[in-house]
Amino acid sequence: MALTHFDAAGRAAMVDVSAKEETARTATARGRIVMAPTTLALIREGRAGKGDVLGVARIAGIMAAKKTHELIPLCHPLMISKVSVDLEAEGEDAVAIEATVTLTGRTGVEMEALTAVTVAALTVYDMVKAVDRAMRIEDVRLVHKAGGKSGEFRGE
Repeated sequence: MALTHFDAAGRAAMVDVSAKEETARTATARGRIVMAPTTLALIREGRAGKGDVLGVARIAGIMAAKKTHELIPLCHPLMISKVSVDLEAEGEDAVAIEATVTLTGRTGVEMEALTAVTVAALTVYDMVKAVDRAMRIEDVRLVHKAGGKSGEFRGE
């Protein structure tokens, strides 16, 4: 399979999507942030000094999906139809994060979903780093993609 973000001379190039058909496209990504059980307890109980950690991280993830083209040089600016970001405690020491992005357009939204998960995790880190600098962002990956010429993908 050829890489699409290079021109004939091997230079980085934005893909020309103008001839592609508009189709419904969706992508879902997941990840998690692992922390000390006491840190997760602070988040669950709403005792983090900076406020509603998961609520702020949800908004940050949504905003990040909408700005992906500003962060990743060859991504197209997109008219996203919907972004959902869900965060929930997982066990005693982690927050699971899932983001789904949808649109009708000429290019996929995988990068937007991955960016949403990553920025949501970074926001959790930022909001509680004062009590736990050893947190780890893990397992960020695409779990589903549909639409476009390449069809459907299911990970996991």
